[in-house]
Amino acid sequence: MKQYQNTLYVTAEGAYLAQEGEAVLVKVDGEVRLRVPVHTLGGIVCLGGVGCSPQAMNLCAERSVTIAFLTGQGRFLARVQGPVSGNVLLRREQYRRADDPAASAAVARTIVAAKIANSRTVLLRAARDRPEADGAEAVASAARRLEDGLAQLKSDLPLDTVRGIEGDASRAYFAVFGHLIVAQKDAFFFRERSRRPPLDNMNALLSFLYAILANDASSALEAVGLDPAVGFLHRDRPGRPGLALDLMEEFRAFLADRVALSLVNLRQVSVSGFRRTEAGGVEMEDATRKEVLVAYQKRKQEEITHPFLGEKTTVGLLVHLQAMLMARYLRGDLDGYPPFIWK
Repeated sequence: MKQYQNTLYVTAEGAYLAQEGEAVLVKVDGEVRLRVPVHTLGGIVCLGGVGCSPQAMNLCAERSVTIAFLTGQGRFLARVQGPVSGNVLLRREQYRRADDPAASAAVARTIVAAKIANSRTVLLRAARDRPEADGAEAVASAARRLEDGLAQLKSDLPLDTVRGIEGDASRAYFAVFGHLIVAQKDAFFFRERSRRPPLDNMNALLSFLYAILANDASSALEAVGLDPAVGFLHRDRPGRPGLALDLMEEFRAFLADRVALSLVNLRQVSVSGFRRTEAGGVEMEDATRKEVLVAYQKRKQEEITHPFLGEKTTVGLLVHLQAMLMARYLRGDLDGYPPFIWK
């Protein structure tokens, strides 16, 4: 088990990454605000107008530390990375499976099953913790619908059918998601999922967390030698990291949604930290983004026992372990891909 390494999030507008020996410096207005030994980093994510020196890029590339550049609201722009690890045989097998409808459907079915199971667990825990709350019956009913979806996935199904079950489950889950918000309900109401752009505060929070999670998934897949762009559930589309989106489906509810709900329900974010743009979308202020990233990093440092491996690890390493298991499955070391299912 590799040691858990942190992701460095740089959010200060105008910040600049530089190199000093074996350390990465973060400068703002020419002043060194942070000095981090490169060996302690698992990756760097730059949000907004952040620059980087060629020397810092070289250092990170040599030490297998990926630098990702995102807009202030989390939309992916570019990634700087060193030589891809792994071997060509693994990627060729990934491409063969992705081109095979039956093989793609088999992997997609396990991923969707994990997504639905983890979403159902989020609903069941909410119903258990607040049995008298408004909407408790609706939440319980949605959990039953998700259970029906899981039952359907026990059979071999074509990919389009798997996608249909996933879509039905997502609609049922998000139809009651607003009932899981128990504080600041006027400011953080949730009626439906909206993106590009998010149309309300809760959707802006979810979209940002999903973007960060997608970046983590891409980095994990690259680390084991897989191509993040070629997925099984999410098919090829220019600029879309299909396999990274596949992998993150297992963690949307368990990690991103739970962090979003905790931030709102514990009043760690407030309506003042969001603004509406001229285009009608909603964006987070810089201070709110920092609060979200701190909460996300804290959650990643929590310990958990991996349900398949039976080993204690951190939440942040789960996506790396799943990437490793995906690679082992594609190499033929495992009969099937064992997805992460929260218990």
